[in-house]
Amino acid sequence: MSEDLDALWDFEDPIGSAEVFRAAIARAGGAERDVLTTQLARALGLAGRYDEADRLLESLDATTGAAEAGAEVAVRVALERGRLRRSSGRPDPEPLRRAADLAHTAGLEALRIDALHMLALVAETPAAQVVANREALALARTATDPRARRWEASLLNNLGCALVDAGDPGAALEVFRQAQQLRHDAGQGREEQIARWMVAWALRLLGRRAEALAMQRTLKEDLVAAGIDDADVDAEIALLTDRPPS
Repeated sequence: MSEDLDALWDFEDPIGSAEVFRAAIARAGGAERDVLTTQLARALGLAGRYDEADRLLESLDATTGAAEAGAEVAVRVALERGRLRRSSGRPDPEPLRRAADLAHTAGLEALRIDALHMLALVAETPAAQVVANREALALARTATDPRARRWEASLLNNLGCALVDAGDPGAALEVFRQAQQLRHDAGQGREEQIARWMVAWALRLLGRRAEALAMQRTLKEDLVAAGIDDADVDAEIALLTDRPPS
């Protein structure tokens, strides 16, 4: 890929991202064009244009078996089909399992972890989500591809949420703290702020309200200094002080 997919994405603006991908597709050819088309389908799915996204993925089905297409196209078609079905309210693990298996065979570590993280999201029970997240996390921690290793903090966050849903906020607190440390070490300021919120949330769930309130108030001060409004922080402070959010 001559195009950096991450650089083309703005997940806050899927329609804008779709236009960026259309322009990139016009410049590309072969397998690169097909990879970019999977990302256009993803952007359209995020925008709620499910039928259009599905047609794009169907248009790629005939190319994924071609030798010149390469494994990445087949993996991404299956992955985005699974992602699209979840977004449209039709969660289906089968395309995600196919994506994970194909990525494993092809040695595409980051895409395999992406597929496994999606499988965790469509798992039917919190216990199954915990198992799936732990599997993906173990792979991220032992991966050789830096893009795969970068999944660790996100997977820790997802694992923490699954542990909360499974009734174990104590274990969730530990993994949320690990995620916060990773964000801090990586210099990811906004992501670290979100991770701090998760830690404070787990503290509240454990009944450690004074610690939770202190964390949320410090976080609020940092957000104000950065010019950021965060309704979730305000809501937690309101819960912890028994007053409506301002």
